[in-house]
Amino acid sequence: MPLPSQGKIKRAEQLRERINYHNVRYYSLDNPEISDTEYDALIQELRALEAQYPDLLTPDSPTQRVGAQPLTEFASVEHRLPMLSLSNSFSNEDLLNWYRRANMGVDNRPFDFVCELKIDGLAVAITYENGHLKTCATRGDGLKGEDITQNLRTISSIPLTVPKDAPPRFEVRGEVYMPRSSFVRLNEERAKQSLPLYANPRNSGAGSVRQLDARVTAQRKLGMFVYALGWAEGISMPETHWDTMQYLKSLGFKLNPEIRLVKSIEEVEKFHDIWIGNRAQIDYDIDGVVVKVNQLRYQDILGVVGREPRWATAYKFKAAQGITKLLGIGINVGRTGSMNPYAILEPIVVGGVTIRQATLHNEDDIRRKDIRVGDTVIIERAGEVIPQVVGPVLEKRTGNEEPFEMPKRCPTCGSEAIRIEEEAMTRCPNTACPAQIYENMTHFVACMDIEGMGGALVASILNAGLVKDSADIYSLTKEKMLTLERLGEKSASNVIGSIETSKNRPLATVIMALGIRHIGGETATLLASHFGSVDALAKATEAELTMIPSIGPKIAQSLLAHFSNKQNLELIEKLRAAGVRLEGAPPQKVEGLLLSGKTLLVTGTLDSMSRGIAEAKIRELGGTVGSSITKKTDYLIVGKDPGSKIEKAQQYGVKQLNEHEFLKLIGEGK
Repeated sequence: MPLPSQGKIKRAEQLRERINYHNVRYYSLDNPEISDTEYDALIQELRALEAQYPDLLTPDSPTQRVGAQPLTEFASVEHRLPMLSLSNSFSNEDLLNWYRRANMGVDNRPFDFVCELKIDGLAVAITYENGHLKTCATRGDGLKGEDITQNLRTISSIPLTVPKDAPPRFEVRGEVYMPRSSFVRLNEERAKQSLPLYANPRNSGAGSVRQLDARVTAQRKLGMFVYALGWAEGISMPETHWDTMQYLKSLGFKLNPEIRLVKSIEEVEKFHDIWIGNRAQIDYDIDGVVVKVNQLRYQDILGVVGREPRWATAYKFKAAQGITKLLGIGINVGRTGSMNPYAILEPIVVGGVTIRQATLHNEDDIRRKDIRVGDTVIIERAGEVIPQVVGPVLEKRTGNEEPFEMPKRCPTCGSEAIRIEEEAMTRCPNTACPAQIYENMTHFVACMDIEGMGGALVASILNAGLVKDSADIYSLTKEKMLTLERLGEKSASNVIGSIETSKNRPLATVIMALGIRHIGGETATLLASHFGSVDALAKATEAELTMIPSIGPKIAQSLLAHFSNKQNLELIEKLRAAGVRLEGAPPQKVEGLLLSGKTLLVTGTLDSMSRGIAEAKIRELGGTVGSSITKKTDYLIVGKDPGSKIEKAQQYGVKQLNEHEFLKLIGEGK
C-alpha cells in the first residue's frame, strides 16, 4: 500500500477543510460561495487521493458523510435510515460507467430505470403515523436533521392526512422548492420595501423552510415533489421504485409529472438530452436528471458506498459557458483577512444572466491557469451562484496581456500583506481592517439568523457609524435605524425584533458566529457539547482541546489564538453585557445504553435487515456507526459478500461478528 508524502497529506487536509467550509455555506447557511461544478471538483480530487492512499481516509472526511451538521435553532430529528447524497455523472461516458458498475453488481441481470428531474431544492423527510403527518425534517448531516414540521405544514402539496389503507407508520422523502414565479413575486415585494433582493430560488426556498415563524414560510408559496419512500411498517410494499411511486401518488402525494420509466440506458440519455433544451419551460429550477435502478431488490444488493447509493446517480447538465474579456482583477478581503482575487469582466450573458464578475480562487490558481489581465477568457456558470473563470483562450492573445501580481498591501486598509508558506492565501493581518469587520459582521448576522439584516444593511450601519463590531448590533434601536436612508419604520421594527430574538440562540450557534478560523457548524456543536460555555472554551488548554475526538492541532491552535486576542475577548464581554446567551445545556450522556461508547461498522449484505436498518439499530442503542476501520473500532459486522474492510479489521485486531452474533449482541438473537 503506497504511503502518502507530506505534500499529499497536506493537500488532503486542505481539501477536507475547504469542502467542510463549503458544506456549511451550502447546507446550513443556504449561502454557497462556489458553483456545483467547483464543489464536485474538490470532492473528486479528495476521493482520488483517498483511493490512491487509503491511510488518508478519515472517519470525518466529507466524502464519507452528507452535507454538514444541522443548525440548532430547531429541535433535532434522527433519521431512522440515513438520507444519502448522489454520485454525479457529467457525460455519457460517466453514465455508462455507472451503468456498467451497477450491472456487474447484480451479476449482469437486466433492469429498468426510473428517470426523475433533479430539482434544485431542499431534501426533506416526512413521517406519518396512523394517517396523520407527524414530523418533517431536513436532511441535515444525513443522520440527524432539523425539525421543520410547522413550516412544512404550510405547503399545500404536502398532505396533512393520508387514506386509511396507508401504512400505520411510514416516511416519504421529497424535495421542497420555490417556484420561479414565487421567487419573482418575493423579490418584487422586497424591492418595494427597499430590502436586499434574494439571489436565487434554491437559497430562498431553503431559507424559507428554516424560518422560526411558520407564517413567513406560508407566504413564500413553496412546493414539494415526493421522490422516494424512506421506510414503512405493517404493510407489504411494491417490488419496484416505479410502483412504489405510483402507490405514493395514490395516497395523495405529489410526484413530479415528468418522472419516466425507461428500459435502456439509451433511453436515459435521450431523456437527459430532451431536458437540456426544455428546462426553461417549467416553473422550477433543475440541474440534471436523477437515474435510479428500478428493482428494489437490486437496490438492496448494490447497497451504498461512502455517502452514495450505488443504484442511483445524478446525470448533471453541463455548465453554461461564454467567452468575454478580462478587464481587470480586483481583490476582496474576507473575514479572516484572506485577500481573494476576482475577475472584472466585459459584461456577457451566460445562461440567461448578465455576468460582470467571476471568481478566480487564489493567486496560485491564476498562475496555474496562466490567466492574464486583458485575456479573452472562458466563463462558466453552473447553477445560480458566482461564475468562475475556466481559463484563457490562448489563440486570442495579442502580447499586450499583463500577468497578475498579488498586491503587497491590503487594498482596504493599506496594511502590509503576508503569506504563510503552507497556505494558498495571502492575508491582511489587521483585524481592525474595515473589510474584515464587514465580513465578520455579515457572518455573525447570518449565523445568528438576524432576519432582514443582509449585507447591504450591514454596510449602511457601519458607514453611518452606528456600530464598530458585531456586538454593537445589540446596541441598535429603532430610532437609530430610522436615521438610515431607505429604511421604513416597519422594516426597522422587524430588524430590532429579530436582533432581540437572536440573544437566545444556542451555544453552538454563538460559537460559530464568533468567526473563529477553521470552526464550522459541526466543530462548534462538538465544542458546545463538550465545554458547555464560551468561558470554559476560552480557558481550555491545547491538551484539553486535542483530547476531544476530531479536534486536531490546527483547530486547537486556531482556538488558542482567537481567545488570546484582547479584541476578541472584549467582543465576548460586550455580547455578555448585551444579554447574548453564552452558555448551553449540559453535555448529553448515553451511559447505560447497550452500545454506548462502542464504534461498529457493517460490511456485506445481511439476511434479516438492510444495512441501513442495522446502522439505525446501532445508533438507537447508543453506538457510533463508523465510516472506515480504525484502531478505535470495536466491532465489524460481516454479512454476505463483504468488502475489503475485513482485511483492515484483521490488521487492527478488530473483533468480527457474523449476523447471528450481531443479533445476540443487540438482544434480538436466540
